[in-house]
Amino acid sequence: MIKIDLITGFLGAGKTTFIRKYAKYLMDSGKNIGILENDFGAVNVDMMMLQDLMGDQCELEMISGGCDPETHRRRFKTKLISMGMCGYDRILVEPSGIFDVDEFFDILHEEPLDRWYEPGSVITIVDANLEEEMSEEENYILASEAASVGKIVFSKIGKNLKTEKEAQMEEKESIAKALAHINIALKQIKCERVIEEKDCLCKNWDTLTKADFQDLMSAGYTPENYQKLDFEQDSVFESLYFLNKKISVENMKKAAEELFQNPDCGHIFRIKGFLNTNYKEEVMM
Repeated sequence: MIKIDLITGFLGAGKTTFIRKYAKYLMDSGKNIGILENDFGAVNVDMMMLQDLMGDQCELEMISGGCDPETHRRRFKTKLISMGMCGYDRILVEPSGIFDVDEFFDILHEEPLDRWYEPGSVITIVDANLEEEMSEEENYILASEAASVGKIVFSKIGKNLKTEKEAQMEEKESIAKALAHINIALKQIKCERVIEEKDCLCKNWDTLTKADFQDLMSAGYTPENYQKLDFEQDSVFESLYFLNKKISVENMKKAAEELFQNPDCGHIFRIKGFLNTNYKEEVMM
């Protein structure tokens, strides 16, 4: 049977960056892999960020974003059926940052997928600098992504610090706060699991070793029960996208900073995409 890994994490946690490293390790190990992408929104930026991985050992597939839950489930199953015929050694699924993890397990128990696939590792990416103030819905998603996890991988550890000592101090403090936040969120959804440091990978990703990746490949998952929170994703999270915007990199940076600081723009979690770095805006005289 084909092992299929779920690599989840809240919006902006760093799932795609992690997948680049994980996929590269798998390919260097001689494995043929498929990556199934589903970004939140109509434009799948994450798939575009992984384009250079495509080749004899790696294929990319996409589930169109911006659809209702039933349509998404149907497209997810259809993609896995077609990918099951391609002879992959392993498949990596990167869902959107607000994905219902139960959908992953439910789909794999349906025919014919239950004869072709088995869950590999459930890996959840968590920003080490996790926001302390999160809404009920945001905390629910965070907890649901952690409930059945085989391994939590913390992102953005030790970045932009001058010394190793500073990085170690930041790591220890940030991880402790993030773990406390996750465990409080798990209690709020009536989940009995307690995430401990042994359940986590706490390293700067530039220093990940073969042993680390082997550990992730065999991390598995832990089935857990929790109380579902009933809410419509579209009523809580909104995605706006802009195509062919003509703006310089400098002005885009300035606009992004202003958007994050302007309360009239709502609570913005992330801005991502691609710009033409050669574009220069005309100066009006």
